[in-house]
Amino acid sequence: MLEAAQKLLKEISEHGYKAYIVGGMVRDYLLGIDTNDIDICTNATPKELKEIFVDSCLPTSLYGSVTVYKKGIRFEITTFRKEIGYIDNRRPAEVKYIDDLYEDLTRRDFTINTICMNEDGEIIDYLGGQSDIQNKIVRTIGNPVEKFTEDALRILRAVRFATILNFQLDEETISAIRECKYLLKNLSYNRKKEELDKIFASPYAKEGISLLLQLGLDKPLELSHLEDVHYYHNPIGIWSILDVLDLYPFTNNEIDMILKIQELKNSNNLDPYILYQYGLYVNSISYDMKGKDIKEVTEAYNNLVIQSRRDLDISSEEILSFL
Repeated sequence: MLEAAQKLLKEISEHGYKAYIVGGMVRDYLLGIDTNDIDICTNATPKELKEIFVDSCLPTSLYGSVTVYKKGIRFEITTFRKEIGYIDNRRPAEVKYIDDLYEDLTRRDFTINTICMNEDGEIIDYLGGQSDIQNKIVRTIGNPVEKFTEDALRILRAVRFATILNFQLDEETISAIRECKYLLKNLSYNRKKEELDKIFASPYAKEGISLLLQLGLDKPLELSHLEDVHYYHNPIGIWSILDVLDLYPFTNNEIDMILKIQELKNSNNLDPYILYQYGLYVNSISYDMKGKDIKEVTEAYNNLVIQSRRDLDISSEEILSFL
């Protein structure tokens, strides 16, 4: 993956432009984490990128960005830019293309996401991201209150990165989150759920939920039952405790599972009829939430005579013949 990204950088540079891998992939590379998150920044404009990648370049919904597909790999490429003013604590009011990597990096959120790599594998770190990775710190670039006021989603992103990387927030960032947390009410429930899903799905979900509570984010996020969460193994199980189906957007499948888990709160998950009616996945989560060994549910489910109607080796005509 990294080699393919470096080849793409070389292809851009051969046309006279500067290009770097930036953000998540470089951060995870330094941490020894595998990732498919490949972001590239360049001084080439979207129009110029389309001229380079004639048959593989598609525009994105983000201004100044394009998507390039190479050998089945998806690359997000964004032109160096300066963001001027913000609307609704979320979107830049104006975007201006620039030819300065350093200035482009200063508009970003956290130092750990500003480390770059060139086509030769050399690391470019203008803002101390490597030091913060070594010290396991999530720190904003510049004034954290300004960063969170510009884009309130960065508050949840800070918690998300601290959670999934098992890092700590620096003190200024903590103070700014507490000061700016009211801005979370201005975000769409969809964007908030996207970040919370990643926090809840993390191996460090317990620490993430504890951090949300410590920062007092449960109230602006309207997660009134967050302090009741003592289960951290499955995001759907966590959402079933929070009871926010009337607020946050869920798929029909998620709604169905959450309601079934809630129904099974006081049921015997090893009962054959319960296993048949609700299925293995939902019963496993429900049993796990009760502190039980899900191997018992799996064994009981596998011992069912039938696990679904498809297992009935009889036709409707044969049933009618017995009437």
